[in-house]
Amino acid sequence: MPTVKFIEHNGTEHVVEGNEGDSLMIVATSNLVPGIDADCGGECSCATCHVTIDDPWQGKLAPASATEESMLDLNPDRETTSRLACQIPLTSDIDGIVVNLPEFQY
Repeated sequence: MPTVKFIEHNGTEHVVEGNEGDSLMIVATSNLVPGIDADCGGECSCATCHVTIDDPWQGKLAPASATEESMLDLNPDRETTSRLACQIPLTSDIDGIVVNLPEFQY
């Protein structure tokens, strides 16, 4: 099983395993990682699973879709490395990915 390191805004780290094909949002919520609200349940319609992905992992991810981009544009804390966790499937290619959680979800 691939692993994900979620880092809370305060620096607390959570290294968890997830099933291939599950979104990073599902991996986080299934493992009770705080900081992802997931209000829409992974439908890419709320942006409450906003995360930032460390630069070395960016090239291993599919680009954000137009829908994801429009949801991210609603977030005042958007960064160049921002993504929605519901739109990133966990695969063996990103085993060990580092995901940073914001202080607040909007």
